[in-house]
Amino acid sequence: MFTHKIPVNEQPTGQLIPLVPAAPADGHPHAPAACSCQHPAPAPAATRPTVQLTPGSLALLVGGGTVAVLVIGAVLVSMLLAVAITAGSLAIVALVVRSVLTNPGRKH
Repeated sequence: MFTHKIPVNEQPTGQLIPLVPAAPADGHPHAPAACSCQHPAPAPAATRPTVQLTPGSLALLVGGGTVAVLVIGAVLVSMLLAVAITAGSLAIVALVVRSVLTNPGRKH
């Protein structure tokens, strides 16, 4: 049920080679015989060391994350404030330039 089903493809010779071997004459499929050769023992799986968090290292990790969030937040807020101040300054300059250009004959 969980074996791969590969379709039988034509070979360049034109012969069709079936994927499943033919059943024996008695009609009962038999399990393949075990080999008698010597195989090396499988290597044990390599174990990775696990990370163990002590209360001190956990506090350091939380503190470092908090500092990183605060620093990044301060940088982003200062960039937003710089953009807002620049936009306000440009708006004031645009009003002054428009005032000067629309009333050129007016003297103080």
